[in-house]
Amino acid sequence: MSYSVGQVSAFAGVTVRTLHHYDRAGLLTPRGRSHAGYRLYSDADLARLQQILFYRELGFCLEEIATILQDPQANALDHLRARQRQLREEAARLQRLAEVAERAIEVQQTGVSLSPQERFEVFGEIAFDLSYATEAQLKWAGSEGHRESMARAAAHSKEDWRQLMSEATAWRAELLAAFDEREPADGERVMDLAEEHRLHISRWFTSCPPAMHRRIADDFAADPRAFALVVPPSQQRPGLAAYLRKAVHANAARREAHRTGRPEGPGDQQPGRPGEPDGHSFEAAQGQH
Repeated sequence: MSYSVGQVSAFAGVTVRTLHHYDRAGLLTPRGRSHAGYRLYSDADLARLQQILFYRELGFCLEEIATILQDPQANALDHLRARQRQLREEAARLQRLAEVAERAIEVQQTGVSLSPQERFEVFGEIAFDLSYATEAQLKWAGSEGHRESMARAAAHSKEDWRQLMSEATAWRAELLAAFDEREPADGERVMDLAEEHRLHISRWFTSCPPAMHRRIADDFAADPRAFALVVPPSQQRPGLAAYLRKAVHANAARREAHRTGRPEGPGDQQPGRPGEPDGHSFEAAQGQH
């Protein structure tokens, strides 16, 4: 059976121009012609084209393919083995490049310029969720606080992160103890812990006024990925994120009352009141890893 160049093009998923090029190169010259002089491909031609496309997919140039097809029994296996080695080397190179790209993405999105081994050593169970980091990056990219936090986080040395994490671990132990002992979230002890968290963020990442701290705590309560940056899942308790949120809001109201000299009231615990500075930072949300 014979096939026109258009039919072969459709069968093989290659352009007519490519088939003409293979013909001019002597790689695939159809055996038949129509009465009008058009190329006609036989079943044997299609089998040869299949071989050509197979070798092209493996990355062989046309000259190499021509050599292989001239004496397939003698040359094909050696050529395939050589190409296999090249592909494996290329795959390993691309894997290294992918790891470098992933590392660069992590540094850009989390601000933590430590190697994977150093991250494990310093952060332990705490893991960075890049989906959350990406969302935060997009959401807060225009925030001055976010930019400052990213810059400061990227500048932290391994020892800085060790000290930061040591403070965070001690703080987390106090929070868990207060929660387990059923201390009220709006009591002095837990509000003081909320204030420690706010100051920790300011010390290590970016200035964190009460309004920002409220929004960070809201994020902890709403998004498990955010709260996992504060308390790893293995240490979490049901209701703990909401407990911390309540403490942060209570502490923010307490500070506002002290600043203005007026009594605290329910309205003091509402986030984002008019006149408060707007802003958020992914790194601020990491302030107590």
